[in-house]
Amino acid sequence: MPALRTKSISTKGTDEEYAQFEASAGEQTISEWAREVLLKATKPNAGEQTVLAEVLALRTILLNIHFTVSQGRTLTAEEMQQLIERADRNKFRKAQERLAEAATGGVP
Repeated sequence: MPALRTKSISTKGTDEEYAQFEASAGEQTISEWAREVLLKATKPNAGEQTVLAEVLALRTILLNIHFTVSQGRTLTAEEMQQLIERADRNKFRKAQERLAEAATGGVP
């Protein structure tokens, strides 16, 4: 037996906003559509996490290469491989932290 929905969430909107909600809801009621949208917003977006993780890993690699070259050094193949492995190890954790910060407006 499904749990009864006994709690309520409410908001006000302009006529234009309401029209957007109606259009987005399609055949659903606005309440059902809003519930789906709100529930979806509480779950992490795997695509965003993956892209952000890759961007952060790439940023880590590029900054390390730039710093090394600015010191007049060149990277060996082994050093480059170590940079890549370190960036890959940390990328998912960093992506989760950044997404959590964004979700809370920067408040830990």
